[in-house]
Amino acid sequence: MPDSFVIPESITVHLGPPRSNAENVTLSFPDYIKNVASSEIYPTWPESAIRANIYAQISFALNRVFTGFYRAQGYDFDITNSTATDQSFAYGRDIFENISRIVDEIFNSYLRRPGNLEPLFAAYCDGIEVTCAGLSQWGSVDLANEGRTPYEILTYYYGDNLELVSDVPVADISGLVPEFPLREGSTGRDVAQLQVRLNRVATNYPAIPKIYPPDAIFGPETTEAVRAFQRIFNLTEDGIVGSATWYRLQYIYNAVKRISEINSEGITLEETTPQYTGELSLGDRGFTVRTLQYFLSYIATFVATVPTIAVDGVYGNATQAAVSAFQQAYGLPVTGSVNERTWDRIYNVYLGLVSSIPVVFTEGTTIPFPGVILRRGSQGDAVRVLQQYINGIAAVFSEIPPLSVDGVFGAGTEASVIAFQEAFGLSGTPGVVGAVLWDAIASVYEDLYTGNLASEGQYPGYTVS
Repeated sequence: MPDSFVIPESITVHLGPPRSNAENVTLSFPDYIKNVASSEIYPTWPESAIRANIYAQISFALNRVFTGFYRAQGYDFDITNSTATDQSFAYGRDIFENISRIVDEIFNSYLRRPGNLEPLFAAYCDGIEVTCAGLSQWGSVDLANEGRTPYEILTYYYGDNLELVSDVPVADISGLVPEFPLREGSTGRDVAQLQVRLNRVATNYPAIPKIYPPDAIFGPETTEAVRAFQRIFNLTEDGIVGSATWYRLQYIYNAVKRISEINSEGITLEETTPQYTGELSLGDRGFTVRTLQYFLSYIATFVATVPTIAVDGVYGNATQAAVSAFQQAYGLPVTGSVNERTWDRIYNVYLGLVSSIPVVFTEGTTIPFPGVILRRGSQGDAVRVLQQYINGIAAVFSEIPPLSVDGVFGAGTEASVIAFQEAFGLSGTPGVVGAVLWDAIASVYEDLYTGNLASEGQYPGYTVS
């Protein structure tokens, strides 16, 4: 399953401008798109034009949901039917048969920029009475008549750096706010997301101290940053992230990143990692499976009922058994598959185990992945340890540049990480250190230190243990 934002099961529409005292209606996401498409375009248009417009309408709506654009402002709906700000929607209208068929085929697809997670804010207009920096509805008809495909029409208006994500899972995403308030001592993915957003907002509001590293652990530095944010934006300055602070931060974050604009700065996949990217089950393969296996293997050293497994990227019977054992141990439904609830519990248990381990370099020994993605801009003890490991490897493999150990993940550290990935044939985002890459670097460092050096003639072909 591709790394993606999920399609919501339902969407709540306000039948009027945002501040009007109008009715809200909630309906399934496909039914909403069918209504919008039937209200915005003509069923007699060429099918390529119809499909291109529907992709834009889907992405527009998903951007509103993803950013919590209205809910972050205190409203109780996801989108309006006001064409001044959103898309046309006529509650109760008839739906065109061909549009209904096309929506059923493609409602679980959307547009995004490569490397970004959020759906593109796919602005559009009719192209005759109103023009805009986005898709022209009538212009798309002309392009379709020239023989352009839906994707070619979309790239004509939104640029070549456009990705169409398909077969996206559908899920209930009603919980936009953490289930419980976040405070000092909290850990997990919500805390990591909080820290990333505070750091980005701090770039525009320097009075907010940055959190280094953003480690998914709500410590004193995070409390200080939360208090500063609350003070600047006239919230109760208690250092606790309840719904008011969470929504306000999301709103400011969306604004500084321009998420609801075509030229969005973008939210990279790494900003939300470790993230749930869709259900994992028997037969799946890939990088996300490796990350899951790494977390489970570490947990297995502390939880006797969870068996140790190989980190090979293949969700086989052994991985299924380990997942089932974990679910049994932590009171989850025993399915052998990893849904979002299981993924979050595995990650949180892992974080709880490693949070007590000092992130310091000790010659010849290694520590587990600290729980937060390291990339250019990261700072702190975890980066310092990473640099020490790389220097130990660089002493043997000359194609990997040595580093100054300063705890700052700059261009030099990024280049050395990429050189390591290339030297050992490792996949993943170049220069970004997650659980799997951290384990590989630590493994090679430990092997070299303990004397398992690559003899002449062995390299290339060194096996990362």
